[in-house]
Amino acid sequence: MGGARTALFSWAFARHFGGTFVLRIEDTDLERSTPEAVQAIIDGMQWLGLEHDEGPFYQMRRMDRYREVIAQMLKDGTAYHCYSSPEEVEAMRERMRAAGEKPRYDGTWRPADGKTLPPVPADRKPVVRFKNPLDGDVSWDDVVKGNITISNREMDDLVIARPDGTPTYNFCVVVDDWDMGITHVIRGDDHVNNTPRQINILKALGATLPLYGHVPMILGADGEKLSKRHGAVSVMDYPAQGYLPEAMLNYLARLGWSHGDEEIFSMEQFCQWFNLDHLSKSPAQFNPEKLAWINNHYIKLADNQRLAAMVKPLMEQDGADFNGAPDLAKVIGLLKERAHTVNEIALAAMLFYRQPAPDAALLTQHYTDAIKPALADFAQRCATVEWTKESLAPMIKEVLAAHKLKMPQFAMPLRLMVTGQLQTPAIDAVLELFGREAVTTRLQPYLL
Repeated sequence: MGGARTALFSWAFARHFGGTFVLRIEDTDLERSTPEAVQAIIDGMQWLGLEHDEGPFYQMRRMDRYREVIAQMLKDGTAYHCYSSPEEVEAMRERMRAAGEKPRYDGTWRPADGKTLPPVPADRKPVVRFKNPLDGDVSWDDVVKGNITISNREMDDLVIARPDGTPTYNFCVVVDDWDMGITHVIRGDDHVNNTPRQINILKALGATLPLYGHVPMILGADGEKLSKRHGAVSVMDYPAQGYLPEAMLNYLARLGWSHGDEEIFSMEQFCQWFNLDHLSKSPAQFNPEKLAWINNHYIKLADNQRLAAMVKPLMEQDGADFNGAPDLAKVIGLLKERAHTVNEIALAAMLFYRQPAPDAALLTQHYTDAIKPALADFAQRCATVEWTKESLAPMIKEVLAAHKLKMPQFAMPLRLMVTGQLQTPAIDAVLELFGREAVTTRLQPYLL
């Protein structure tokens, strides 16, 4: 969800200013960047309709370029080989913790004038570390958070290439930003600590610095970082739950950004309004109920044929029989006003596409001797009434008046017989959609 929101903000910023939106797949962490995880990113962007102008660029396909830059940095002296083992580095950190200092790499292999480096271990491949400045500060005007300053003394020499030669994330993104002419980097504020390291590497390369904006995290309703225990956290979990992409976009846009009191707006409006000045400095809180409310709004606006194409496969999985049944788009037109998801529509629509199986106890309770003459009267009138809800409604009232009944007394058993359910939308609208033949056929077993 956080990644999708960041992508949306970046996309809208590019569209607002006529810029270029670049899609980059940062896949150097092989444990996290599985083919499935990468495909989920691509699928999520496509579902949301966030079309990129350049890319997708895969970092694993740019290894030669990263190695070229690292080789030049080693030659220039802005990077160096470090032969300290992971165990040795951890021991350094433990000593510093014990001394009450910030745990860090101690610079054992960092070259310096007059310094003698340890003997190179014969059986060990080195990492490459960036030679971070020892003094001074790193400052940048964050477009969301304002000025941020971090002392170089707070940072040790970052590993920019692993022993197998694979470059690390913080180095790859720097080279990518440099090569791709990135002007603005909008990302989650969990990256704030990466930014000074990246700025120092960019400066060492003589590259132009982009502007950085760090958006606060999305929190769950309990104020904790959004996680699986709060429900779905991947954007691609939501299509399967019956959410529309335009609803998700609208909702994500309001998580940390505002334009007055506007809650509902199109992406065209969003791109016209969007700028970085109105990004919130406070974390946004994910609210499933509000997302459902927005989804209901867009469902009500959606074309019935489009919804039918989404609903029909779900109903087929549930055993729906569409032979001789009402037109699905018309059924959706009746049901969608109250539906918060497409899945709710599919579930509600099933009453039109399966044979009714009313509960025997409910029939006994509601189909009393007082109702039987009224049902026979209703069935007889069904043969001649014009089959529209505008004609069915007054006809039902005439039956009620003739037999001195109230609507619930008559409508509840009628619903059971026709649909198998006690609760449905307005009975006249339901009867119209079922059609004269289906209604009279379903009533036949109950007639006197």
